[in-house]
Amino acid sequence: MARYTDNPTVPVRYLRPKRASFDIIGNSIDGGVNGTGEAISIEMSGGGRVKALYEQCVLQADDTERFEIINWLGARGNGGFRFFNVPLLTDAWGPFAARRPVIDGIPHSDGALFSDTSGYSQASVWGRLTASAALGAGNIFLRVYGASRPLRWSDWFSINHPTKGWRAYRYWESIKTEEGSETVEGVELSYADYALGIGPALREACEENTRVELARPLCVMRFPQGFTLPLDVDGWLQARPTLQFTEAF
Repeated sequence: MARYTDNPTVPVRYLRPKRASFDIIGNSIDGGVNGTGEAISIEMSGGGRVKALYEQCVLQADDTERFEIINWLGARGNGGFRFFNVPLLTDAWGPFAARRPVIDGIPHSDGALFSDTSGYSQASVWGRLTASAALGAGNIFLRVYGASRPLRWSDWFSINHPTKGWRAYRYWESIKTEEGSETVEGVELSYADYALGIGPALREACEENTRVELARPLCVMRFPQGFTLPLDVDGWLQARPTLQFTEAF
């Protein structure tokens, strides 16, 4: 049985890909053509499948752990029947101040850090649904906190569903309905409310106040049919592997 929850996350940033590509394919089903070869109906039917591609990950001779990770990805992913949580790295264009989707180095309440000098981390921008949404919904109502700009043309985001796990979406229409401030866990936060047309359609019904992640959205994915990830090393112990993922079902 497929397991969509509690899957490991691929450490994509650590693998240093030179190029990334994200898309949703198969958005509709053709209902047939007429005598002139023109489609006469189109059905959304789930709204497509998320794809992610990371090309030319940089592995050098002394990057022993990175080689281990590539070997682990192949060992777990080849065959396409085991799944990963794959982050979509949208740091450069998402609604984040100073291109900083995650704030790290946050100390304990007494000002101390962990023993390795690291601290807590949290998303700089996040949201919640202001109304429940049904399975297969193509529209949602979202309140966004801390965004450095409006949700304008399109952004990726993700929801951690109880059964379907992490699923990634993007919006194709955005209408701002309200803005203001709200106290959340004792902190005054600015917010903006939106009505969004999204794709793909919701993979699972969501209740009001379901959290929505805009910082490095995740999607549960697998290797696509016909793709394997060998441990392929050049003579000088360098490698530039490419990672391909497709949404898991």
